[in-house]
Amino acid sequence: MKKVDLLLALDKLEKAYNRLDQAVLIAQDELAKDGVIQRFEFTAELLWKTLKIILEYNKIDASGGPRQCVKLAFRNGLIDDDEILLDMLDDSRSSHIYDEDTSKEIFLRIKEIYLAVIKKIIVRLRDQNQ
Repeated sequence: MKKVDLLLALDKLEKAYNRLDQAVLIAQDELAKDGVIQRFEFTAELLWKTLKIILEYNKIDASGGPRQCVKLAFRNGLIDDDEILLDMLDDSRSSHIYDEDTSKEIFLRIKEIYLAVIKKIIVRLRDQNQ
């Protein structure tokens, strides 16, 4: 694993975050909100995979799945709070079960909680890996 791979992963994550942020700002109808949820799923996936890349760059075995990577990232000081990220991963997976009320709840959590959490993590990871 090279530093350039780590930085490329961070760039991809940041681009995905920016697209998600833009989508949240303009989402007015149900179709647009469904698009936000799709972007959220993609961004959540990139987030845990970026954490995995950083862990591996730091010679930490991150061969497990998303939940294990999040817990390892917390134990190794990459993130401040593993519970919110574990909730985020659960929401990104539960959005595949279509239910209008669940969809609305997930959209609100993306808008009110997850965007800020993702941004904070990106800033922290950038600071740690310059």
